[in-house]
Amino acid sequence: MKTREDVLEYGLSFPDTYIDAPFHDENWQLVRYRGNKKAFLWTYIRSGVLNLNVKVDPSKAFFWRDIYTSVVPGYHQNKDHWNTIIMDGSVPEKDIKMMIAESYDLISDSPTKRIYEAVMQIPKGHVATYSQIAKLAGNKKMARAVGNALHKNPDPDNIPCFRVVNANGELAGEFAFGGAGVQAALLEADGIKVIDGRVDLEKYQWKQ
Repeated sequence: MKTREDVLEYGLSFPDTYIDAPFHDENWQLVRYRGNKKAFLWTYIRSGVLNLNVKVDPSKAFFWRDIYTSVVPGYHQNKDHWNTIIMDGSVPEKDIKMMIAESYDLISDSPTKRIYEAVMQIPKGHVATYSQIAKLAGNKKMARAVGNALHKNPDPDNIPCFRVVNANGELAGEFAFGGAGVQAALLEADGIKVIDGRVDLEKYQWKQ
């Protein structure tokens, strides 16, 4: 990975990413995460050498700087949260890729993303409660956020929101899945019995 094209191609290999040139200056080309439009990879030529800015966990920023003299505090960015990689050939490709991947993970992380990732873990034939998913997503107090996220599910084929019920095992309102009885039908097809709009949590709740 020696050229800007190589770097951008690697940046675009991560899900839901795109290239942007926000300054109307071709010297600055960024790769952003589509979910929140934040950039995780900045590329630009400085002093005749390609530079990359990547987001870092503050606890790891000095780790990379101590290992490589060509990894320095982020140019024109917060020095605690960004590093600049000077692409002079001294930093191994595997570590460049690792730093870019870590930057992507930091930028793309969001409560909604964690909620969807938690929901995708619910096995077929089981349900989870809103509070259970909130806890798995990192904050047991955001059960309401779970409901909001599930109602905006961008990929129902792969994010089985219908497997989430309330603390009493009750199904969501009729509007949530496109009409009356839709969630119940999806659960029944999953092998879960629904009686009077409710699921028996003792029998079907996911014990992760």
